[in-house]
Amino acid sequence: MGPDLRLRPERLRLRAPFRISRGVKTHAEVVVVELHQDGQVGLGECVPYARYGETVASVMAQLWGRSPEDLLATLPPGAARNAVDCAAWDLRARLEGRPVAERLGRPAPKPVASAVTISLDSPEDMAAAARAAADAPLLKVKLGAQGSAERLAAVSEAAPGADLIVDPNEGWSRPLLEAMAEPIARHRVVLVEQPLPAAEDAALAGLDYPVPICADESVHTCADLPAAAERYRAVNIKLDKAGGLTEASAMMQQARGVGLKVMVGCMVASSLAIAPALLLAADADFVDLDGPWWLAEDRPGGCRFERGVVLPPQVGFWGEPGARP
Repeated sequence: MGPDLRLRPERLRLRAPFRISRGVKTHAEVVVVELHQDGQVGLGECVPYARYGETVASVMAQLWGRSPEDLLATLPPGAARNAVDCAAWDLRARLEGRPVAERLGRPAPKPVASAVTISLDSPEDMAAAARAAADAPLLKVKLGAQGSAERLAAVSEAAPGADLIVDPNEGWSRPLLEAMAEPIARHRVVLVEQPLPAAEDAALAGLDYPVPICADESVHTCADLPAAAERYRAVNIKLDKAGGLTEASAMMQQARGVGLKVMVGCMVASSLAIAPALLLAADADFVDLDGPWWLAEDRPGGCRFERGVVLPPQVGFWGEPGARP
């Protein structure tokens, strides 16, 4: 018999409101998948995202009453598939006594610099958040359609030693993107992430911009990469979009093949969602895995964050043999 699948929704409280151009959240709503077999348990966590028509209820409905084998064979890319895929990798590592990193031909996760997100707020509050994280080498600045130059300047002045990623979350127009070119060139910005709505990103083709523009919502799987390469210079690979570590690993290789830089990103989630993505971080140009940093309380033995560096979870937490912390 194959693994027994169990699932549960969880609501993880954030230590501060998380605001982007589309709204604000005070909790991370996640679904955890458990795969039980021969006394071992594999775990995976996903974040249903309303931007893609997902809810906790819809993900639970996709998963309920079906075998893991059937789910992995038929589920489309998205949060539900991610949770099952990551749980399957974890379970196999425990059953075979062989870490996932070894099976992927990758080194074990090591500490890596990660962007620390500055949530969209007033310029004054964003500056205060930037000062609190000023020892981090990389900050991601969430911006919206209004006051972008003012907010960017506030963060830049508050954290003069940090490089900046600007992320409007599809909240800009082509004219605003062009108007922001000068302040972006002036304020140590190294990347602009998904400035235009995904449905309008054809306007980026041929655009000469002072820093690389990175696709996020426009790219989910390997199939999206060729078109992205005509409009973007980088891609944000997220397991919740790709449908798990399996597809995300393939995307890393294929993105390089079409000339794209790579960011490994995440949703606001616990270390259970971040641990699989950390296996890809060593090969990324940019890392944005600060999801657990936003939680009031992470899972025991999870990732730690020190001065903008994410430290891998404790041995046995995910993807390797041994007792969980």
